[in-house]
Amino acid sequence: MEMNDNSDSNSNGLLQLEKESTVSYLAQQWAKKYLHNLELNYLYEDKQDAVSLKKILSCEGRKTTSQKLMNSLRTVSLQAWNKTEALLSEEIKRHRIDPKLINPWEITADSFGIYEQALHLYTQQVSSQSSPIQIPSFENIQQMEALHGASTQTATIISTNVGLLRQKYTQNDPRVIAFVSLQFHYTNLGLLQTLSPLEQIVLGSYLKVIDDHLYMPLQRAYNAAAEHDFDSHSLKAVQQLLPVSTQIANKICQKIINLYPSYHSRSGLLSESLVRPSSLRDIEMFQVYLWVCSLEGSVNAIQQELFPLCAMLYPRLKVHWEIIRCMLHLLEQEISQHLNHKQANTLIPYLQVLWHMFSPNIFGQIG
Repeated sequence: MEMNDNSDSNSNGLLQLEKESTVSYLAQQWAKKYLHNLELNYLYEDKQDAVSLKKILSCEGRKTTSQKLMNSLRTVSLQAWNKTEALLSEEIKRHRIDPKLINPWEITADSFGIYEQALHLYTQQVSSQSSPIQIPSFENIQQMEALHGASTQTATIISTNVGLLRQKYTQNDPRVIAFVSLQFHYTNLGLLQTLSPLEQIVLGSYLKVIDDHLYMPLQRAYNAAAEHDFDSHSLKAVQQLLPVSTQIANKICQKIINLYPSYHSRSGLLSESLVRPSSLRDIEMFQVYLWVCSLEGSVNAIQQELFPLCAMLYPRLKVHWEIIRCMLHLLEQEISQHLNHKQANTLIPYLQVLWHMFSPNIFGQIG
């Protein structure tokens, strides 16, 4: 009996390690993706920029930038909530959301805590760099990581805590995350406006990690992935798509811009610099929801969370159903190109569900 008990205990221990390993692997893959998708080419062209950037990334430079953001965080947070409330206040009644679930003071306090932690990690990270940054010579990914100042470990810590915050606000009514996400989104925009262009590049990754993990159920995807065997077609599909999800989003976004050059949302033309990042994030968001459905073997994430959020936000943001359908069509093409037949089949049925949900007969009536 003792041998069997020990065997069961060892088996459970190994199973737990495998699950933790899967979660850690996917979280780190997502964090690494930021480092591979940097748009820093123009920095290399100007030596003066390189000198300025070296100052920004120094210990004192990081402290100065962090303090600048902390000084403006309270004001920016209040302004962000005012914008969120102005956009969504009518939706509380229209969608019959319990007002008690939306506490402005709690939401702003929670967001303040996340930003405070992110800035603390940003100022601390300089001490973890093993060698001085060589600017402007960049010959390998390690030097890019040093320049970017956002290690996978830092990004993973931030994403884990934001994931927990997301769970907190979705447990009673998933639609509440719309208010929380917009609060963070407007806070991000407000904070970036207080920084110089070079500081915006460096800090942008931290803010993007926060923004993405609120809009996307990434932690839910990681947890669902941990329940799969290593040879699962669903898991392999996600492992294949995760590193290229931003690349896919960029490709789809550009095709939509080419197909609809005069289309604009509430914020402006899709090609504008302030609008494109949000469009890319939304395309990635749809991808992550597909992963969750595939890994969970259920349409719950789409039915209970994604569609209600879109029904609440997109009409207010003037995002037309036709654009979403075009994106879904292009996404199906990309999935088919990146995956084999068995892997693709774990996602396509849920993509078809979205296709029917965003038909003119259904979503068109909302807009």
